[in-house]
Amino acid sequence: MALTISSASFSSGATIPQKHTCDGDDLSPPLAWNGAPSGTKSFALVADDPDAPAGDWTHWLLYDLPAGTTGLPENVAKVENPPTGGRQGRNDFRRIGYAGPCPPPGKTHRYFFKLYALDRSLELQGGVRKQELERAMKGHVLAQAELMGNYER
Repeated sequence: MALTISSASFSSGATIPQKHTCDGDDLSPPLAWNGAPSGTKSFALVADDPDAPAGDWTHWLLYDLPAGTTGLPENVAKVENPPTGGRQGRNDFRRIGYAGPCPPPGKTHRYFFKLYALDRSLELQGGVRKQELERAMKGHVLAQAELMGNYER
């Protein structure tokens, strides 16, 4: 079985509900996954927007989620060490935790929620940036799954 990720709030390729964006309550969406390969020790999640005017824009970094984790509830606390587990990094809005879609008006943007099954815990401190997370994950990704949603203002 392959690693898969989904959300109860939107299906892959669909519009992300306003409550998960800067036009709403900016709540992280609920996520669920299954099919982690044998040897998975932790998960990492990266949510980004490759269509941003400044280039790829990071909206959420979550890592060191325990291997037994099968999802996240809606509205994960925006703190380095959320009660749901793992650690959160700093997004490109320079804040800890989730920052929802907030594109400039006029063009539909794609938002990718990328889940990585890793063969070890990364043991990074909270608040890291995407580049540091990617360096730490290099050579340790066992599987990857992706959920894409759209949003336009």
